Amino acid sequence: MSLYSALARPLLFRLPAETAHEVSMKFLAAAAAVLGRNVAPPRGRAVDCFGLRFPNAVGLAAGMDKNATALPAWPLMGFGFIEIGTVTALAQPGNPKPRVFRLPRQKALINRLGFNNEGAEAVAARLAEWKSSGRWPRVPVGINLGKSRVTALDDAPRDYAQSFRLLRGHGDYFVVNVSSPNTPGLRDLQGAAQLRAILRAIAAENAEKKPVLVKISPDLAEPQLADLVSCGEEESIAGWIATNTTLDHSSVPAGEDQEGGLSGVPLREKSDTVLRELVARTRLPVIGVGGVSDAESARAKTEAGAKLVQLYTGLVYRGPALPRQIAAESAKV
Repeated sequence: MSLYSALARPLLFRLPAETAHEVSMKFLAAAAAVLGRNVAPPRGRAVDCFGLRFPNAVGLAAGMDKNATALPAWPLMGFGFIEIGTVTALAQPGNPKPRVFRLPRQKALINRLGFNNEGAEAVAARLAEWKSSGRWPRVPVGINLGKSRVTALDDAPRDYAQSFRLLRGHGDYFVVNVSSPNTPGLRDLQGAAQLRAILRAIAAENAEKKPVLVKISPDLAEPQLADLVSCGEEESIAGWIATNTTLDHSSVPAGEDQEGGLSGVPLREKSDTVLRELVARTRLPVIGVGGVSDAESARAKTEAGAKLVQLYTGLVYRGPALPRQIAAESAKV
C-alpha cells in the first residue's frame, strides 16, 4: 500500500484521470496475457451466494475492466470475484472527453463516461479467448449489462436481451444496470413496468437459469425502492447490487464540481443508507458497493446486510493491495 502511495499514485495522478486508467489497464492487460494457467484463487472467508461459491467476499465493481481486457489479473490482487462491463449490445464511444475527474481531498471521483465499450459481440469473443487459452480466472465472473445509447427506451428490453444472448455462455452471473446517471433516460428504466419488461426479455433467453441481479441507484425515493423490490422478487431475480454512483453532489467543494456520477468516500453514507433500506425490504442477497476504501467501510456494508462487497474508487486511491487487505481482515471475523 505504501509503495503505491509513494511511487505509483503520484505518477498516475500527474496524468488526466481517464488517461491514468487507460495506462493502468494496458499494464494489467499485458500482465494478464502472460499469466500462467490455473492461477490459484485468492484466500479469504468463502461465501456461498446466488448458487455460486466466492473464495472471498471482495469483488471488482463494474466500470474498471469494461471490455474484459485484464480478466486473469484481478484475482492476483486478491479479488474473490470480478464484474466486467458495463457492456452494451452495440459498441459505443461514450460521452465526450474529459469525462472522469478526481477529487483527491474527498478521495472521490466524478465520471460521465456513458457506457463506453466495445459492444457485446466483441466482449464475448474476448471472453471466449480467455477460456480457450486456459487463463480463465478461478473466481466467479459477472457481466454488467446496460442499454445502448442509440436504443429508444421502449426498445430497451430487446437491447438488454441481445447483450445477454451474446454473453450468456460466459458469465457466472449477470447484472441489469438501470441506474447509471450518465446515459439519458436510463434511470427511468428503474420503474416497475419498465424493469419487468427487461427482466422478462432476459428470462426468455436464460435457459440455463444464470443468476440475474439488478443494480440500483442511491438516489431512489422510498416508494420507488419499494416498487423496485416487489418487481424484482416477482420476476425471480437472484439478488441486488446497491448502489451505483450518485447525482447528489452536496459534498463536493465549490469550484470542483462536474456533471456526472459521484463515487468514493462521499458516497459511502448515502449508499449504506439505501443498502440498509433494501435489506429490510428484500429476502434476496445484496452486494454492497459505494465508498468501500478500507476494511472498516467494507465491514459497515456487511453489518448493514451485504453478503458481498465491491471496490472501484477505493482501488484508485489505495492501490492494488487493498482487496487482499480487506479480504484478510474479513476472514478474521
